[in-house]
Amino acid sequence: MHQTGDAELRSRLGQLEAKALYRRRRIQEAPQQPHAVVEGRPMLSFCSNDYLGLANHPEVVAALREGAQRWGVGSGSAHLVNGHSRAHHALEEALAELTGRPRALLFSTGYMANLGVITALAGRGDTLFEDRLNHASLLDGALLSRATLKRYPHGDCAALERLIGSASPRLIVTDGVFSMDGDLAPLPRLAALAQRAGAWLMVDDAHGMGVLGRGGRGCVDHFGLDAAEVPILMGTLGKAFGTFGAFVAGSEALIETLIQGARSYVYTTATPPALAEATLKALEIAERDDWRRERLHALIARFRHGAAELGLTLADSRTPIQPLLAGSASRALAWSQALESAGILVGAIRPPTVPEGTARLRLTLSAAHCESDIDRLLDALGRLPMQQD
Repeated sequence: MHQTGDAELRSRLGQLEAKALYRRRRIQEAPQQPHAVVEGRPMLSFCSNDYLGLANHPEVVAALREGAQRWGVGSGSAHLVNGHSRAHHALEEALAELTGRPRALLFSTGYMANLGVITALAGRGDTLFEDRLNHASLLDGALLSRATLKRYPHGDCAALERLIGSASPRLIVTDGVFSMDGDLAPLPRLAALAQRAGAWLMVDDAHGMGVLGRGGRGCVDHFGLDAAEVPILMGTLGKAFGTFGAFVAGSEALIETLIQGARSYVYTTATPPALAEATLKALEIAERDDWRRERLHALIARFRHGAAELGLTLADSRTPIQPLLAGSASRALAWSQALESAGILVGAIRPPTVPEGTARLRLTLSAAHCESDIDRLLDALGRLPMQQD
């Protein structure tokens, strides 16, 4: 029986490989930083979400070390048992202040946060509306909730309004910055639409927090919106803030509802308290060091200018996520392999992560890069074979 099952699995894996959709892990041998060591080889990395260069920041590392000396390593249990430490509580208070909301609640991952929020707030008989390019965790949350899920064309508020019609939606859910395209959701129009429809607007700002807005407050702040207009805000801590985990920020009633009913919060062990200490330090640095965002946006502008001179087809993004469209999965994979041969690490993003025919290189920039890194990348991109399949 097991041999038969394994044969079926090997056949599936072979089909993925034949379609250039097989994914392989690489072993990192140095801290997360642009100048990486991958399987013994020095590489210049453009595929990390460490947008502000905080993942290996000495102050953050020291805070983690000191936190472990004070709190130990593990939290021991779930937040609702005895795993909720003073460090966790202080981080939640800092995140509430950062986002301008009464409360914030820590989750282990962004995936768990999105599953927890949607399944706690919606169920059978409810209707959810989501952008077609939303992150998989938002779509999975809707499916698990057993509510009716309706997806609208990417960023198309007019289509969403037609789709809603006379319905009474429970939630309108969108990424703030779309993780594979780097563009921003039309939040002001979505907020106005949600208010007219009597729905909650939920924004997953995993890729906007730390990068956009005043002091890195994210895309909601970037658009000048407040908690009344965007009542449910999710952010992650493992991208611009350089550590790990996620949070949801909102009203007192929202957070208490999640504490009582979000299964991905209730039934999981709390993250290590030492990690909360490290994240508190990362938040402090991110808010303090505006130069990191300024440098990051200067590097983005330099890259886009150079790419335009090379005639490269980039998506319309002003964020650290800069997709170079390839079309076919095989071409994206060939480009990634050619760059790797030149000592540059860039991931080939292929279906089902992106729609069929839109495979790409997902280039991500960091404040830890320097101008010569960007120039080296542009030189390598200029050498790629751009002919169509």
